[in-house]
Amino acid sequence: MNSFKSRFGKRIKELRKKAGYTQEKLAEKIGIEPPNISKIEHGIHFPQTDKLEKFAKAFNLDVMDLFELNEPKDPDTLLREIYVYLETADVRDIEFVHNFISILRKY
Repeated sequence: MNSFKSRFGKRIKELRKKAGYTQEKLAEKIGIEPPNISKIEHGIHFPQTDKLEKFAKAFNLDVMDLFELNEPKDPDTLLREIYVYLETADVRDIEFVHNFISILRKY
């Protein structure tokens, strides 16, 4: 999952810079400490689910727009990639994916 966190962090950094925010200003808008923005941007941490809406609001986006991490692929390719990953994933990663999908279904 580290690769996903890294790509997500880069996306947040791009959005922050595009919006003209410092890490401190974004942290203030989200309601977290500035060092946590750095940890998210560097792929060390993933934001808590209740903060995703705040990130989206800070960038004037929908939550799903936060996850536009690369070029779109066809659905069959995406499903195959997910299946291959899950075949070799440990229980913790499978639970993370399951919880993440549950969160996304709410939006």
